[in-house]
Amino acid sequence: MSTKEINFDGLVGPTHNYSGLAHGNVASMAHGGQVSRPREAALQGLAKMKSLMEAGYAQGVLPPQQRPDLDALRDLGFQGSDSTVLERAAKEAPQLLRAACSASSMWTANAATVTPSADVRDGRVHFTPANLQSSFHRFLEPRTTGQVLAAIFKDEAHFAHHPALPATPAFADEGAANHTRFCDLVGDDYGASGIHLFVYGRQALGGAVAPSRYPARQTREASQAIARQHGLEERQVVFAQQHPRAIDAGVFHNDVISVGNGPVLLYHEMAFLDEERTLDELRAKLGTPLIPVRVPEEAVSLEDAVATYLFNSQLLANADGSMTLVVPGECQTNDGVWRTIQDLLLAGPNPIGEVLVKDVKQSMRNGGGPACLRLRVVLSEAERRALSGRVLLNDDLYAELVGWVERHYREELAPEYLADPQLARETLAALDELTGILEIGSVYPFQQGA
Repeated sequence: MSTKEINFDGLVGPTHNYSGLAHGNVASMAHGGQVSRPREAALQGLAKMKSLMEAGYAQGVLPPQQRPDLDALRDLGFQGSDSTVLERAAKEAPQLLRAACSASSMWTANAATVTPSADVRDGRVHFTPANLQSSFHRFLEPRTTGQVLAAIFKDEAHFAHHPALPATPAFADEGAANHTRFCDLVGDDYGASGIHLFVYGRQALGGAVAPSRYPARQTREASQAIARQHGLEERQVVFAQQHPRAIDAGVFHNDVISVGNGPVLLYHEMAFLDEERTLDELRAKLGTPLIPVRVPEEAVSLEDAVATYLFNSQLLANADGSMTLVVPGECQTNDGVWRTIQDLLLAGPNPIGEVLVKDVKQSMRNGGGPACLRLRVVLSEAERRALSGRVLLNDDLYAELVGWVERHYREELAPEYLADPQLARETLAALDELTGILEIGSVYPFQQGA
């Protein structure tokens, strides 16, 4: 039976806005306060999903979270009706209101860490929701993320769910954005046992060089805890520190500076603090030849890597053994980056044989490229059959989701509109309808039984 990688993309939520909440995310900070286009953002994300589905790649969908999070605002002391809560928050603590309205769950690379069944003794797929404790607007996500994953990957014979790590600085966890699985590939079959690269920015208990300008969001201790939760052994894991200089340049997650797939690692020379040791350990543990594709700083500066999100791309396996790189449109408009793609990546001794350019500009302006928008889940044929709900994209589901977006999403949204109680009502109605479309049951606090 074939084992495939499915990219579960997050649907962009109705409150997609530019509040500049993510310290260290250069794009998010640069566009803070600008007017966003939620409908365009959601349709751009769906268009990317559909194009990859039509190209033959398995494509899944994850729903957005309930926003504004009125329960979170009430927990912080804002009492009264929904309208009163929103009005008081907008007047007294506008940053908290913006956090409670964030649509950041669209970037499902941060939703969880996933280990395929081929890598663990109990033969199940393991999930740990990221605690995202480094920022308040993302800290609000793990509870619903866990409920969504448990609703879709429900069958206990095939799937195992772990609690998010303790939400303390020592166990700061940002999910799959700092995790890459490597394995031997037979065409586009991922059934071989793999090894796992966990990249961290700091050690909570000391002993690692730290960035000086922006915070390091992932700890080594968190990565080690997830490996233990999932039953991974020492021979299956590599822990590597992200280069502090990259973090200070705006590389807030490892997937902004490297991407791996099968035996291929595409990375910037400043991705890892100890590049040589990281590659040597990957080679020793992988069991099949590692194919490193190194982009030197003289070809692509850290600033251009962050501005274009060249490394925040999807690297997808094809049945003929080649790979396709899915990049954001910003790569094509940067002459140096586009030249590097043509001369180094496509012409080099590696499996990358095709580059697809996708317009995800609304997401990019908030700091998330193609790779941020998807959670990679490797599933066998039996595990795919065990999925609950209607979450694998096909033409009918795509058409329904487009219609849903066009009915419920606003054309434009400025940060000052977040206090509008009508927006809250519109969002609740939209999500209530969406759970019916996806057939995933009650996963939101406002729904009966959730």
